[in-house]
Amino acid sequence: MLTVFIVSDATGATAERMAQSALVQFQDAAVRLVRRGHVDTPEQVRAVVDEAAGQDSLIVHTLVSDELRRLMLAQSHSHGVDSLDLLGPLLERLALHLRLTPQEKPGLFQQLAEAKSREIETVAFAFHHDDGQNIEELHRAEVVLVGVSRTMKTPTMLYLAYRGWFAANVPLVPELPLPMPLLALPAERVFCLCMQPEQLRERRHVRATIEAIPLEPYASFAQVSKEYQYAERLCARHGWRRIEVTGNSVEEVARKIITLLADRRQPAP
Repeated sequence: MLTVFIVSDATGATAERMAQSALVQFQDAAVRLVRRGHVDTPEQVRAVVDEAAGQDSLIVHTLVSDELRRLMLAQSHSHGVDSLDLLGPLLERLALHLRLTPQEKPGLFQQLAEAKSREIETVAFAFHHDDGQNIEELHRAEVVLVGVSRTMKTPTMLYLAYRGWFAANVPLVPELPLPMPLLALPAERVFCLCMQPEQLRERRHVRATIEAIPLEPYASFAQVSKEYQYAERLCARHGWRRIEVTGNSVEEVARKIITLLADRRQPAP
């Protein structure tokens, strides 16, 4: 029986899939696949070659380190083991055409795949938790944006979602009680977006004109001032972090929040 050693400095899943794709072309072949992942030191390379030596074997590897690839080649030759470098020739050809040097960082493809998968999840989550929707699931959010109407909650939430954060937003309406799932959240997860009444009034006036909403009271200065003060009181009462959005773009507001979230993730000294 042929033993095919799948060797990688990451998980080895990609190389194993490639080997399996090739093996389906050989009906009833007596082959055993052995995966050896996270091989990232010279000692581990030597150990794999020693294991493969003395039996009917083939080493198939996707090592990104040029040093480890050269060592694998040398060790395989000295032990009489057949080895196949799946990644090296492609990296060298790409480096030639791109005139760039490979990063040689193991697991980058897996990291990118996981990041993309998370982005899909976070964006779907945001769309399902916009404007107070599915409020009973609010505890699943990593960050919750609150604020009165037209304070950029939805675009900021989506910006955060596209950067991998599970984000939701809940409108603050003076005439309605705060939802209990919001009050149950740790205060550090909640960010209150506040906009000065003058700019808020302008934004509401534009919306009212486009959507044929009565200007009074929605876009009146008295109403926006009342709601501005309401949001300020809630911030103070519940310990929510206040984010000033007046004169700022969505990107600027989101970066402020991301910085605070990143600080929260840092381990304590």
